[in-house]
Amino acid sequence: MEHPISRFPVPELDSLPEDIRARILAVQEKSGFIPNVFLVLAHRPDEFRAFFAYHDALMEKPGGLSKAEREMIVVATSALNQCQYCVIAHGAILRIRAKDPLIADQVATNYRKADITDRQKAMIDFAVKVSQRAQEVGEADLAVLAGHGFTEADAWDIAAIAAFFGMSNRLANVTNMRPNPEFYGLGRG
Repeated sequence: MEHPISRFPVPELDSLPEDIRARILAVQEKSGFIPNVFLVLAHRPDEFRAFFAYHDALMEKPGGLSKAEREMIVVATSALNQCQYCVIAHGAILRIRAKDPLIADQVATNYRKADITDRQKAMIDFAVKVSQRAQEVGEADLAVLAGHGFTEADAWDIAAIAAFFGMSNRLANVTNMRPNPEFYGLGRG
């Protein structure tokens, strides 16, 4: 059964501004398919540009968090926000970046029982608190992170990723964004 990838209009690739079309084609060349998030968000070009600029600033930069750890944050918080698209898509990226076919399912289901380090559990604990109860974050939370070797900049990154994907999860849910079938098998074998 074929489902639409969004409840909102999805523009044709040829109708998009050149910079957006070029970015989408580059992703397609690298991955072999176009992740639906690119097509769904292309409906609003200015927002597409802002979304992916902030996404890249958070997820692709060097720092105290590995790229796999950044994806762990996305998967854990997206699971709590019941965002099917982000759990499936970022779960695939997590499996690839961690080189572990089991980790994404473990983190999405119950990160406290996942085969991750105590440091990573503390990181996700903080991300979950930011995602679900940011108003309760206090100095004690930052002290716990520091006790696991996270810097103030790392704490900011964890919070920013959780907050950004809270927005992303809500947008994906409202648009009824569907994960590409390709994501389900990536990094599993």
